[in-house]
Amino acid sequence: MDATGVTEQPTSFERTQSGAEPTDARGSLLGTPEPAQALPLQPRPADPSLCAPAAPGEPPCPAGRAAAEHAQPAAAEPDPHRPRPVPEGIPAQPDAASRVAAGPAEAPGVPGAQDRRVPGASGAAGASGTPGASEPDAPERRDADGQERRSGRGLPAGRPLPMRRHGDRLRFVGAATRRIARGMDLDEIVLGLCRATVPTFSDAILVYLREPLPVGDERPVGPLVLRLRRTDRIPAERDPEIGFTPAPAPEQPAELSQVTNELCEVEPGSALGEVLRGVRPVFTDAPHARSALGELLGPDSGLAVPDGQRTILAPLRGRRRVIGAALFLRLPERPAFEPDDLLVAAQLATHSALGIDKAVLYGREAYIADELQRTMLPETLPRPTGVRLASRYLPAAETARVGGDWYDAIPLPGSRVALVVGDVMGHSMTSAAIMGQLRTTAQTLAGLDLPPQEVLHHLDEQAQRLGTDRMATCLYAVYDPVAHRITIANAGHPPPLLLHVGGRAEVLRVPAGAPIGVGGVDFEAVELEAPAGATLLLYTDGLVESRLRDVWTGIEQLREKLQATARLTGPDHPPPLEALCDEVLDMLGPGDRDDDIALLAARFDGIAPSDVAYWVLEPEVSAPGRARRLARRALDRWGLEDLSDSVELLVSEVVTNAVRYASRPVTLRLLRTNVLRCEVGDDVPQLPRLRQARATDEGGRGLYLVNRLARRWGATRLSTGKVVWFELNRN
Repeated sequence: MDATGVTEQPTSFERTQSGAEPTDARGSLLGTPEPAQALPLQPRPADPSLCAPAAPGEPPCPAGRAAAEHAQPAAAEPDPHRPRPVPEGIPAQPDAASRVAAGPAEAPGVPGAQDRRVPGASGAAGASGTPGASEPDAPERRDADGQERRSGRGLPAGRPLPMRRHGDRLRFVGAATRRIARGMDLDEIVLGLCRATVPTFSDAILVYLREPLPVGDERPVGPLVLRLRRTDRIPAERDPEIGFTPAPAPEQPAELSQVTNELCEVEPGSALGEVLRGVRPVFTDAPHARSALGELLGPDSGLAVPDGQRTILAPLRGRRRVIGAALFLRLPERPAFEPDDLLVAAQLATHSALGIDKAVLYGREAYIADELQRTMLPETLPRPTGVRLASRYLPAAETARVGGDWYDAIPLPGSRVALVVGDVMGHSMTSAAIMGQLRTTAQTLAGLDLPPQEVLHHLDEQAQRLGTDRMATCLYAVYDPVAHRITIANAGHPPPLLLHVGGRAEVLRVPAGAPIGVGGVDFEAVELEAPAGATLLLYTDGLVESRLRDVWTGIEQLREKLQATARLTGPDHPPPLEALCDEVLDMLGPGDRDDDIALLAARFDGIAPSDVAYWVLEPEVSAPGRARRLARRALDRWGLEDLSDSVELLVSEVVTNAVRYASRPVTLRLLRTNVLRCEVGDDVPQLPRLRQARATDEGGRGLYLVNRLARRWGATRLSTGKVVWFELNRN
């Protein structure tokens, strides 16, 4: 023990030999134990018939002594270096009371077992048959309470027996570290430490962790603050059926619920700081360590710490710094800790700290991957006119939450919407990054209002610029609610399914094409009918393909699942979109989750022809006046006369701007849905910008009026010009 009162102990489970250096508290055995010495020959017991009974005080029989001097071993001694098998679990401790009551069993077939009793042994010592029960060194094996440390005699019934030799400690440490290593996250590792040590090693445990925990090479900038993470103890009442009986309550009950200091700030140079800096576990009976314990528990703590070597304070040190501390306690009715128990505490603390360090690092990586995947996918789907949308995304596994599957819905000019589903090869961080780049490219190309086949062509070029092995499949569809048509182009993706109102589901015949990234191939688009009430289902191959089934078998099962779901709601009512997505995912079996899954469902409501008004205006000075008259007639026909003044004013301003710069006819369209939408198209690609007009300006106030009166407005660039639109609430 040094001047500070902190007991330094070797961390190896081998006893320190003379001239050997102590080992590191965080590592395994660094020293090499001395070779085991050969066991001395045991004397053969003398024949009782050859010797007369010895008088008190006389030496044993000479004949027996002579026989022992010339005796030879009957068989070869076993190899002392042969390793003993290590059990998989923690060795069970027998009940001390049952051992005392039963007494030692006499080994059958051992001659002279009764003759090895020590003459003069009396009382219980002679009846027990224990060799050396009355030897002079027997009291040295008892602790201060008169209890035998090796045999466990004197312990109350139900208390775990102490570890009697180094082999017991090694087996316990092996089983405990395996239990700790099974944990994947922080809570599982801390729980494994508590469950492995209570009650086999200690009666109670308190685990403190740094707040916040550093991640990897991150360097903490604030003070060292420890937070009580978990406590565990032997319950006051135990089940008698499993051999445990209630233990007598100590004079000062150590209730862990009385620990009030959940946060402890470690001051630089304090006793607790020095103990944590020393890395090795210490007994808290020394003055310096007891001061550190008081700082950790707090001045108002009601936890009664037993006197003597019954408390071990073990720092938890990760790869680079101290991340916490563990406090092991034993109650007074149990034998105190031994010096070798410090080695056990060191091993438990080391394995727990390294596991916590890795769990925190893994948690940060999982958080980054989860955030990456969440930002790559749309948080919410838009609500375009004439179509309702629902989506699902399932990762391949909870431990791999990133992948290359994505879906998207992009509003287009003319109340159209682009539906996109894609799948990048693999489900790793790299696949997610490539998926994000392709999704951003698809959104940019959709904003240019390019045809679907042109969008796939540019995506193919972008994938080739990203790398030679960047391949993906993609399906791009554009739905027009006014024309009730849908245009689809496919790049090696599974074909979509269309569920009709009557309950019939069909696989759409779309040319498959080559995957994105192959290069040098053309893509073909097809235009199909999209009747009102029908549902289009876009998905990735993870939904229909697995190790147990091929892709076409899965597509047929998906088609049958859609028809079965439609029959539940009847032929006149299509199933709700959210419920339909859930029913589709229910078709996955236990072995069908080999890949991540992206699912996008679109219900086509469409816009009736009676709710659409469309005109073509020549770029003349009289065009704004004609546009006002046409808009008023349409509003009168729809019964929206209360919007006439606002609509006429806004239509006049937008058409005036279009006519001023256009060289071709200007289009005007009104759409009546849940809102009133007005769209004005021209052949000028420059988009208008909202600006604050000065008092001397004659113009520049048109968009300001649109911004103040309209519900919302915008401008979209087309391949042939642009479209400026605004919406008004109908009521």
